[in-house]
Amino acid sequence: MKKATMLTYLDQQITRKIMEYDVALDWNAKNHTIEVVFRLFAENTAHEQIDDAQGTVSEEEIIEFEDGILFYNPEKSSVDKAEFLATISYEGKKGIKQSVLDGFIDYLNDILTEGQSDLLDFITDEGQAVFELKWSQELFEEAVKKYQKVESDTYIAYPSY
Repeated sequence: MKKATMLTYLDQQITRKIMEYDVALDWNAKNHTIEVVFRLFAENTAHEQIDDAQGTVSEEEIIEFEDGILFYNPEKSSVDKAEFLATISYEGKKGIKQSVLDGFIDYLNDILTEGQSDLLDFITDEGQAVFELKWSQELFEEAVKKYQKVESDTYIAYPSY
């Protein structure tokens, strides 16, 4: 059996643990990055006018919100951190600790669950002017701690191409 890479491990865990949301992986081998892209949807039955971050106005029946979290190599990747909900560095070919990926999957599921609820509130509550997902480094680290092993923590390698 082939050894798991960051890409295959994330794909397996997302498929297994995040079934209610639209989540995809985008591997950019040239930039040494793996982006976890996710979409939330909400029904806009009242056809409220909603502006996105670029000022585009939509009255569509289904509102789609997309964001991403980027895994990157600090020595080789070119990254504009402002374009992502969060960025997480990994250690070159060595990859990243399995506990970080496991905690990430749990925390991402929490973000998406809360985000879906917040998006529905945003659509129905005229008092809410802005919708955005929230990333807490502290909550992410707490999720990772649940998976850390005292003796050793296995590394999941960055995929070779």
